[in-house]
Amino acid sequence: MSLANKTQKSYLLCHETGCFPPRAQARPQTHQTHGISRQDDYGWLRADNWQEVMRDPSVLDPDIRAYLEAENAYQDAIMEPTRELQEKLFAEMRGRIKEDDSSVPAPDGKFAYGMKFETGGQQPIFFRTPRDGGEETILLHGDKEADGKAYFRIGGASQSPDHKLLAWAYDDKGSEYYSLQIRDVASGKDLDYSIADTGGGGVFSTNGRFVFYVRLDDNHRPSKLFRHEIGTDPAGDVLVHEEEDAGFFMGVGKTQSGDTILIDIHDHETSEVWMIPADQPELPPVLIAPRDTGVEYSVEDHGDTLYILTNLGDAEDFKIVTAPKATPGREFWSDLVQHKPGCLILSHCVYKTFMTRLEREDGLPRIVIRRLADNIEHSVEFDEEAYSLGLGGGYEFDTTVIRFSYSSMTTPSQTFDYDVQTRERLLRKEQEVPSGHDASDYVTRRLMAPAADGETVPVSILYHKDTKLDGSAPLLLYGYGSYGITIPASFNTNSLSLVDRGFVYAIAHIRGGKDKGFRWYKDGRRETKKNTFTDFIAAADHLVAEKFTVHDRIVAQGGSAGGMLMGAVSNMAPDKFGGIIAEVPFVDVLETMLDDTLPLTPPEWPEWGNPITDKTAYEYIASYSPYDNVGAKDYPAILAVAGLTDPRVTYWEPAKWVAKLRAVKSGDSLLMLKTNMEAGHGGASGRFDRLKEVALVQAFALMVTGKA
Repeated sequence: MSLANKTQKSYLLCHETGCFPPRAQARPQTHQTHGISRQDDYGWLRADNWQEVMRDPSVLDPDIRAYLEAENAYQDAIMEPTRELQEKLFAEMRGRIKEDDSSVPAPDGKFAYGMKFETGGQQPIFFRTPRDGGEETILLHGDKEADGKAYFRIGGASQSPDHKLLAWAYDDKGSEYYSLQIRDVASGKDLDYSIADTGGGGVFSTNGRFVFYVRLDDNHRPSKLFRHEIGTDPAGDVLVHEEEDAGFFMGVGKTQSGDTILIDIHDHETSEVWMIPADQPELPPVLIAPRDTGVEYSVEDHGDTLYILTNLGDAEDFKIVTAPKATPGREFWSDLVQHKPGCLILSHCVYKTFMTRLEREDGLPRIVIRRLADNIEHSVEFDEEAYSLGLGGGYEFDTTVIRFSYSSMTTPSQTFDYDVQTRERLLRKEQEVPSGHDASDYVTRRLMAPAADGETVPVSILYHKDTKLDGSAPLLLYGYGSYGITIPASFNTNSLSLVDRGFVYAIAHIRGGKDKGFRWYKDGRRETKKNTFTDFIAAADHLVAEKFTVHDRIVAQGGSAGGMLMGAVSNMAPDKFGGIIAEVPFVDVLETMLDDTLPLTPPEWPEWGNPITDKTAYEYIASYSPYDNVGAKDYPAILAVAGLTDPRVTYWEPAKWVAKLRAVKSGDSLLMLKTNMEAGHGGASGRFDRLKEVALVQAFALMVTGKA
């Protein structure tokens, strides 16, 4: 028996505690697609009225609720011996947070806008001051708005151009249906109506008379853009644009100049943008370029010129083109920043005299400044082996100062103002760790793990300088690997609780992200999705080979699509891990991709393939979908975490997965499901309540590696 399983046995004395794992009733359902039959014993865990449950969790079917609550009770009982440890972990993590923290206010005209927290407060407080400092005006007090609510999350808050109004949105169910409010800043009171079922936040016209917002339908699809006239009944709001293809998302924003309102329509590989003059908000939107499968683009403007970031043609890692605003079609696009293979342009922003772009090459980010008058460029870079950069647009167009953030796995976040003319950096804020942090106590490194097909997988690692690297250390290996999302090697105070207890903390930058350019993403989706899983296993093997740990002391962690990764590797290589933490895991991939009534299914087909129309896609997804590949084998210890009102990964996916694992797997390894009955995809909404969930998963990691 492995060390991890020996440790689990000490917590699994259920015959003494009276605690036994729940068993969901098998109610077989048979489905047939492309002439292929499959049986689902636990499909009944999906509520027929799931749309209603998103809005009102109390209407959940009693049988389903009883099962979820039984799993919660079992998890509570098993983890009870770690209660004191969880409280200690929570106290440590909270002690690293500056409770009365505040952002550096960002200038906007005669004011500067910022966000802060009060000591003991869970929710953000939005404020403004005179531009050069002075008395604060509280615009939105999150703790007061959240009072009495079990769940509360602010979806966005933006000021009108004349600074008289604030458009803000909140979700009090975890379902991500946001209610949009309009607040009169002078009185501090919201207008006497609310706009329901929005995507969160709104965009003002130049005169502040109108606000544009996206409304979600009953299937949680952002498909309609409305224009609301301030002070009028929302029932009369004007439908500006509707997206009829269920496979596309819709969003609304504004260029840095403030001149143009943008309607962004996209899936995971194709985009289409429409524009409306912000000072003529009642004009119909104008199409920039029609969607073309596989072509993405995003838009900024400067006077009569559009600056467009795109992968058109052979620009796999993107390029920047310009076009006249009057004739924006692709036939008028002219290259400004050429495509450079292996150098991925992540974003761009255009100001009055310069343009910025954030790009990544050789796995490391940098900021490039381009002077518009003569196209002379210079870059902002750092020397650490692994680090993270964040670039914010700010509120102003006519400025020479940009703001960016920098951190590494050992260096707390730093906020800089950078003057693009003088090239001077001004440190405006450094993340405080009230309980203390000495970067010299820690080591961060970047390894390259060899994959079976000859690729090398970057792995960022953090450990305490006193940790012995002789194979005895436990290790937490985090992975995601989908949608082109890159997990940055940034400072994470929560990870220090494990690292200070002798853990090595590692991030595997696997295919499916864009860590090594767009091809790194392309080689980890659809028909090459299994590269994501084999890369993660290769990273685990390399960490063992390099004497950082041994396999049964590796705890793997991932959430959402990263939770799918957890399910896949636990099926493919269960002996390579001592524990699995799967947070809101997307594990029922085949069934979800076959159900086009679910919120995210049609937009997800470019990422995974469409098994409804494509038998090859069906068979490939079926070959790795975690739920469909659960087998009679010894699994590592598993903790799955779900959210009842989660619209992204519905609660029944982890519930079905755990139910099937209980029925099918061999061995006596620990298996638990924790469903947050009052939250959605992001877990608890308060900054401290969320830490309690982190403490739970860390206690699990410590428990299964014998460190509890």
